[in-house]
Amino acid sequence: MTNFVDFNQVESKMEKSVISEFFNGRSVFVTGSTGLMGKVLVWKLLYSCPGIKNIFVLIRSKRGKSALLRYQEIIKAPLFDSIRKTNKSLLSKLQVVCGDVGLDGLGITQEIKERLISEVSIVFHGAATLNLDASLTEAINLNTSGTLRMLELCSEMKNLEAFVHFSTAFCHVDLDTLDEEVHKSTFDAYNIMRLPSWLNENSIKMVTPHLISPHPNTYTFSKRLAEDVVSDFYPQLPVVIARPSIVTPALKEPLPGWVDNLNGPTGILAAGGKGVLRSVLCNSEYTAEAVPVDFAINAVIVIAWKTAISKQKTNVVPVYNLTQHNLNPMTWDVVMAKGREETMKNPFELMLWYPTGSLTSNRFIHTYKVICYHWIPAYLIDGILFLLGQKRFMIRVQQKISDGLRVLQYFTLRNWDFTNDRLLALRDSLSEVDRKTFSIDFEKMDMDIYFRNCILGARQYCLKEDPASIPKARKTLKVLYVLDLVVIYLKYALVAWLLYKVYKTFSAVV
Repeated sequence: MTNFVDFNQVESKMEKSVISEFFNGRSVFVTGSTGLMGKVLVWKLLYSCPGIKNIFVLIRSKRGKSALLRYQEIIKAPLFDSIRKTNKSLLSKLQVVCGDVGLDGLGITQEIKERLISEVSIVFHGAATLNLDASLTEAINLNTSGTLRMLELCSEMKNLEAFVHFSTAFCHVDLDTLDEEVHKSTFDAYNIMRLPSWLNENSIKMVTPHLISPHPNTYTFSKRLAEDVVSDFYPQLPVVIARPSIVTPALKEPLPGWVDNLNGPTGILAAGGKGVLRSVLCNSEYTAEAVPVDFAINAVIVIAWKTAISKQKTNVVPVYNLTQHNLNPMTWDVVMAKGREETMKNPFELMLWYPTGSLTSNRFIHTYKVICYHWIPAYLIDGILFLLGQKRFMIRVQQKISDGLRVLQYFTLRNWDFTNDRLLALRDSLSEVDRKTFSIDFEKMDMDIYFRNCILGARQYCLKEDPASIPKARKTLKVLYVLDLVVIYLKYALVAWLLYKVYKTFSAVV
């Protein structure tokens, strides 16, 4: 998982990358650089576009850590190993901007603002709260108002050539098919942004369910309004919208299987592999719409290049759905089956039970399994830990899993249909070297290898489990398998005994 392909050396022997050369001498401004997509974007720009002048990254202080400290932690992460080994000097191109999209004026100093205005020509706006349970006030402030603040800054930039807004393919839940265009909300985005000025927080919380309907959460609602704001700045600014579906671990870059969080399918596979997740409310026949993070980042870089070089402007703001849309379709059932198969081959450490989770679209069956296999064992384990004077954790873990499943089930119980004609046309227009360097070839994905790397990536990069512990984990898995069989036999024996008692009682009465 640590083998690197130096595309810069490859290009020196072949045709030059038009896209890489485009970024030579240009400065880029990136928000959301501490997130999954942001980290990979920064890595890709440094690695495949080494001639880039500067990459300004907007980072806020968080949990007592300064912006500079958070930046230093990021560049020490494994994904930057390849740059440190091949050309460490590239890291000097990263310029930390202390600020926050949730603050007026982004919270940046006048000196930094003037430098951004004079130097930056490409902007990637990915900063957002991804918390599906965020309050409406928080979601609107960061996702919608934050986008407006960025656009206001970009309106002053002297050399702006492209502003790429990271949206989501799930922001138009009222449409059966989402094509590549903006569909205006029935609400005025600017009125919604002014809500806190004439309603207190309690009142906003009371009206939130009615206000965001039919959206399942404040995240998709606020991202839809953000698209309206972006479209209002077109064509005055060279703005473009990129809509990724569920973003999953890397296919190849910066490392096969690299991921920095357990959100979405990755978390489900990890929790299932640990034996703490036994049931997921999901229609197993529906297609899992997901995109590897390196494909999504390759796409937004290509989109930025295309936007900058385009001479003719379209009548409406360009939109790209970063989705596979039947190019390499896979149902949720296949996702879980492949994930389980790879988990058995490369099991996790500290498994609480044998991984035998399943999918069901029946709410009654799901609730029964959750009570029997999630909550009862959690209370039993925490009860034992309490008696032993140890720290309890299982109820807390199950609560997090329950909260995660609750917000995810809206997306797993619906079949999503996203068109991607504009994305594919853009991909087909690339030169051979650019198509390899900035790959978006869904059709060429080897799913067996990909799922293996996803499990190994979650294991190594998120759970910090040493790959050398896999042989020992396999032995543990065998023990848990035997215990699982014993429990199954005992369960059937108990049922048989109860039936026998019922029969004897009935016979005695008769």
